[in-house]
Amino acid sequence: MPEPLDVALTEVRALLLDPALTRAVAAGRRRGQRPSVVRAELRPVALKAGTRLQISTSDGVRPYTQNVVPGGPDADAAVDALLAEPFGNWHVETARATLQLRVTKSGDAQVHRAAASRPAAGPEGHDRAKEYLLDPGDPIFAEIGGSAAKRRQVDAFLRALAATLPDDLTGRLRVVDLGCGNAYLTFAAYRYLTGRGLDVDLVGVDVREDQRRRNTELAERLGWGDRVSFVAGTIADAVVEPAPDLVLALHACDTATDEALARAVRWQARWILAAPCCHHDLAAQLRARPAPAPYELLTRQGILRERFADVLTDALRAGLLRTHGYRAEVVEFVDSRHTPRNLLIRARRNGSGGDPGTGGGTARPQRAPGDPGDDGVAAEYRQLVDQWQVTPRLSTLLADHPTPTAGH
Repeated sequence: MPEPLDVALTEVRALLLDPALTRAVAAGRRRGQRPSVVRAELRPVALKAGTRLQISTSDGVRPYTQNVVPGGPDADAAVDALLAEPFGNWHVETARATLQLRVTKSGDAQVHRAAASRPAAGPEGHDRAKEYLLDPGDPIFAEIGGSAAKRRQVDAFLRALAATLPDDLTGRLRVVDLGCGNAYLTFAAYRYLTGRGLDVDLVGVDVREDQRRRNTELAERLGWGDRVSFVAGTIADAVVEPAPDLVLALHACDTATDEALARAVRWQARWILAAPCCHHDLAAQLRARPAPAPYELLTRQGILRERFADVLTDALRAGLLRTHGYRAEVVEFVDSRHTPRNLLIRARRNGSGGDPGTGGGTARPQRAPGDPGDDGVAAEYRQLVDQWQVTPRLSTLLADHPTPTAGH
């Protein structure tokens, strides 16, 4: 339920000045207003002079940092100045509680409160241990469930996402999670992105209607029903309007990953992160015909043929994305002991300037330094598929439904 904004901000102020504060982030903007900084982060730090409240802000170009004495007048004044800024979102964590505040279009506060996920650590020094982006003990996991291995995969995926999105990202971000299943990644991504202060609309797509109902009920219980929604349908055909800026797909099986990539390209999504699962399609094509000389040894043994098919499939996917205006790379996003399917295809659309929410452009993607360009990559891609006599599913999908020339 919406709450009066001044009452909610008073609660935020108390948490920011609480000695048990562990971290707070403010970002985004209210309707029709713009803060003087795009992001602010507060956390306790251990300095030689003692514990300080560190306040870091960014104007979108460069960061600014000040360290003030907790409980002193400078801390009070700095916190009050930030609360006076028209930020659209606050995410505050203390040793006892977590609070997320979003300012609605009508100027009220939508507040989600939860108990702390773990005891507070001491103030951070320069050699602090590596932390989870979303702690496996976070209260949302009590609602969404998931094994410890799944939580580690989700956290690793979020780290890849954090490395993909620009630090000064502002505005509304439209996200779709294709083949979302039980929506572990969907809910975790929403929690993480809103914690960064972004104004997020997120849609999860899964073919099963019972999953849609289950995930929708869960979103309502979490208090996110107005911003996290679910659609029952196939990856290729589910209705998602408006088109997203960011497309996620975690372990969509076999050619479902190709469908996710093709849909993202047709949307002209700014960012794509897809972790493939099994790779049966090209493996079957490799079994059906002799390997070109002198590569018979690569496919003669079944296990080697399967592994080569994995590599070939993802190499061709990355090449196709590059020919369609994306900077694409294949990276390992989580240790193989957590899942053998630990590769991630990460792509960013070239020449897609502007804040999220402004829609796609019509300009031809700009060639990055060192990039061989569409023609060079297309030639490499064609040589590879001709030599191995394979037809990647992604190429068929993109040929059947070419990318629109107008904005998405």
